[in-house]
Amino acid sequence: MKANVYVTLKKGVLDPQGKAVMGALNSISFKEVKDLRIGKFMEIELDADSRDEAERRVEEMCRKLLANPVIEDFKVEIKG
Repeated sequence: MKANVYVTLKKGVLDPQGKAVMGALNSISFKEVKDLRIGKFMEIELDADSRDEAERRVEEMCRKLLANPVIEDFKVEIKG
């Protein structure tokens, strides 16, 4: 089974990397970009007996290691 994990900064948390990329895009004529936030994407292959178990385990991984719950949110999608 495969899990896709998306980790993003919570609203209100400053994102200097996102601001730098947005500024660079604006400077090379992509003026339509009004906001940009940088996040993380992880693809995890795992052995689980069910989708529910896979989702539960990956969410536990996120809470314990893959995301910082103080400043980040995460979303898990189970495939197959």
